[in-house]
Amino acid sequence: MKRLIFIPIVAVVAVAVIVIAGGGNDSGNANAAPPGGQAPTASITTHKGKLGTYLVDGQGRTLYLFEADKPDVSNCSGGCASVWPPMTAGSKPPVASGGVVASKLGMTTQQSGKPVVTYGGHPLYYYTADQKAGDATGQGLDQFGAEWYVVAPSGSKIDEG
Repeated sequence: MKRLIFIPIVAVVAVAVIVIAGGGNDSGNANAAPPGGQAPTASITTHKGKLGTYLVDGQGRTLYLFEADKPDVSNCSGGCASVWPPMTAGSKPPVASGGVVASKLGMTTQQSGKPVVTYGGHPLYYYTADQKAGDATGQGLDQFGAEWYVVAPSGSKIDEG
């Protein structure tokens, strides 16, 4: 009898682990796409935190710029993009809200051909180590050849922190 009870419990635990591990991939851009994933109607807004007011997606996840990028050109691909996935939004820019200036939103393509959202000419990225809305643990990191910064509503980097 103990064996019959043990097997279903192990199966339930295994399924729970799979669901929890896979569940993180359901929260990407503004509408439940993974970071760097495509959202039907993505949005960008602002968050006020210890670094000041900076850009976040519709779910509150911090957006960064990469100092190695050129205006409207993403220089983050391969291993870089696995740590710093770009924000994508399909064929058109996301919707602006909060203190975001809609005219600063745009699109470019990554070296892989994937569309990437830009703000003030800066391609926007997530940092995979950020665990929850408002986290900005990538602020000021020097990775993949340059530094990463959160983006102010003006479109410039915030280099505090």
